Amino acid sequence: MNKTARFVLKIIAASLGLAAIVCLIVGSWSDIGEGCKNAKCRLSRKSEYDDYEDEKLYD
Repeated sequence: MNKTARFVLKIIAASLGLAAIVCLIVGSWSDIGEGCKNAKCRLSRKSEYDDYEDEKLYD
């Protein structure tokens, strides 16, 4: 009986841990989405030096 109770408690603890992780992800989903959107904008943005013509600089 003692082994069964420990096993059940381990299952309950694992379930609660998984539920906490799911709640954390769902609760911060909008922040994760904003971060991805901002990263995508930063990656697609041109550099401030893109308007220079490099060929003319090295003549």
